[in-house]
Amino acid sequence: MVFSPSARFRTAFAAGAAVLLTAGLASCAATTDDAATELDGASDVSYAVDENTLVFGVVPDAVDTQTNYQPLMDYLSQETGKTVEYHESTDYAALIEAAIAGKVDVGSFSGFTYLTALNNGAEITPISSIVTVEGEAAGYYSQAIVPADSDITSLDEFAGKKVCFVDPSSTSGYLFPSYNLLEAGVDPVEDVTPVFAGKHDVSVQKVSENRECEVGFAEDSEVTKNPGVKVIAETMVPGAPIVMSDALPAELKTQLTELLGEVTVDDIIAAGIEGADSESFRMVFLATEPVDDAYYDTIRDICVKTEAAQCES
Repeated sequence: MVFSPSARFRTAFAAGAAVLLTAGLASCAATTDDAATELDGASDVSYAVDENTLVFGVVPDAVDTQTNYQPLMDYLSQETGKTVEYHESTDYAALIEAAIAGKVDVGSFSGFTYLTALNNGAEITPISSIVTVEGEAAGYYSQAIVPADSDITSLDEFAGKKVCFVDPSSTSGYLFPSYNLLEAGVDPVEDVTPVFAGKHDVSVQKVSENRECEVGFAEDSEVTKNPGVKVIAETMVPGAPIVMSDALPAELKTQLTELLGEVTVDDIIAAGIEGADSESFRMVFLATEPVDDAYYDTIRDICVKTEAAQCES
């Protein structure tokens, strides 16, 4: 059963100079002015660490997030000649804060995390969206799950239950589930007991155990790994964006766009990156498709309908 978003519901020297009586004053002044202009032009350029390093941030949506994305980071390092450092985020909010503070140069966000960071002052731009299923466009599924032996078959039966969400800033683990619950007549705050698992795989595990959570939500790539749950509804979610900091030098931003705009797992394997030809990497990355900010307008619409606080600037 696929729920598609429909049209209804709620919802930042001083300079002084001494007079020098020399014949070369005019030419010196011109040279100084030119240098100042060059400095001004470079004043907005900055890195999270330094010009030899790219800090790579990823939504911490599974316990093995860093391992899964290592081939992509190694590919970036090889192609740019820079050290690529993984940014360890304890949760979604920490990654958002890092992006706002300019502590992330490039990374893989979720759509909702990207918009939340952007709305709160992060200067980042989406390059592309990640494709995870061969032959399909960018995107993935937010799935409503119940224990494998459960009799629950519809979202309206989630009322009164302990519901596992992933994180308040998760696209497929909170925003879209909230909307779908509202569409089913269930308030995701008042009518259920929300439990935030922190990661998609943890949400799936808790539901499969039928203890802390009786039902829940998670992205499809994690749900398929656990036979202890079954899917009773799902919604297609805009693909996760790869973003870059607007503060990076123009030349580097162009290079990143060329490297990450349209790249496949086979391209990364052909580049000789160890670990790229693995099931774990293919689960999170098969290819990318170029996207722009407008691609995430669907999420903006859901923000309005759910009145999610994270959507507010």
